[in-house]
Amino acid sequence: MSAEPIAATRPRNRRQLIVEAAGRVFSERGYHAASMEEIAAGVGISAAALYRHFPNKYALFAECANVLVDRLVAALDEVPAEAELAEVLGAVTRVAVTHRASGGLYRWEARYLEHEDRRLLRGKFARVVGRVTEAVRREHDRPEAELCAEAALGVIGSISMHHVSIAQRRAEESLLASAVRVATADPTAAVGGPASVELPARPVARTRRAEILAAAVPLFARDGFAKVTNGQIAEAVGLAPSAIYRHYPNKMDILVAACLQAAALLAQAVDHNLGEVTDPRDALVALASTYVAYSFEHTALTSVAEAELAGLPSDLRQPLIIAQRDHIAVWEQQLLQVRPELDPRRARVLVHAGFGAVVEAGRGLRWRDTPGNRGAVTALAVAALGLP
Repeated sequence: MSAEPIAATRPRNRRQLIVEAAGRVFSERGYHAASMEEIAAGVGISAAALYRHFPNKYALFAECANVLVDRLVAALDEVPAEAELAEVLGAVTRVAVTHRASGGLYRWEARYLEHEDRRLLRGKFARVVGRVTEAVRREHDRPEAELCAEAALGVIGSISMHHVSIAQRRAEESLLASAVRVATADPTAAVGGPASVELPARPVARTRRAEILAAAVPLFARDGFAKVTNGQIAEAVGLAPSAIYRHYPNKMDILVAACLQAAALLAQAVDHNLGEVTDPRDALVALASTYVAYSFEHTALTSVAEAELAGLPSDLRQPLIIAQRDHIAVWEQQLLQVRPELDPRRARVLVHAGFGAVVEAGRGLRWRDTPGNRGAVTALAVAALGLP
């Protein structure tokens, strides 16, 4: 006699499993490219079953956006009020590394939240920044304490922006040490290296195609690629919407052109500023200074290239990924010469940590482009790398 089949039981934590899977998909593919069917498949359930837990994609996205920051707040609440800086940053680091696969949606995708949801999320992040800032001030009471705290959190959050394969413990150690250095750095201190950096001249829109690209980039940066219409781009240029198609077959072609322009400008800047530099430490300072200058000079273009890369079709994305890897390899090669105790994976993690410090410090300064702000962000990026 055959045994009776055992009825399938629904896991008690299915909602949590859905949120974890959705966080990974939103982080990797972006809000608009992600589908409920793809998320359901990641959990091993049907789309219909997914809709029993969440009425639509936005509701699921909004919950995902709050889960990690709630975990950060909860982890910090468990840390004693007068805890040392390393303990405070350690709590944040453990959460960020444990959930690295879903953390990427915070840097760019949270802009798709509705106003009230975005306001609530910012309030929670402000609590995290405030707690870290308090710990920084206890360590070194400088006027730039909040900027250092934001940059340190950028270092930790950088783990969600790349796919370097590294053991969790080693990732936590590397990021925590980097974050502590950034949090305790003096952003007003000179970092040495080349006296100045130069960027290629800002592209001048001399053709209609270039004008369309120049008009589209700030719209993409402000509202996100998916929300911007060809009609809006055409209006910004003073064209009829149908005229766009004579220059770009579709909107995706405009985005690809923006990403290629961003990669080309950065590559040109690096080639120019590293041309005469032979000392590895000076080379790293030049790289940091160049990346900071580029980020301040081309803020909208940079944010579009970084935020929208995941949403590009794979055949269009591949050349841009190769360009990114080539850029990172230049940093990694110099860093391994300056810090030979590192292995390539740790070096790569620290390079991304430097990028994270630049992004969050720049945001904290609202990208106000002054020599002092550029110098401060460069000093924080250099601190992230741990240069002697």
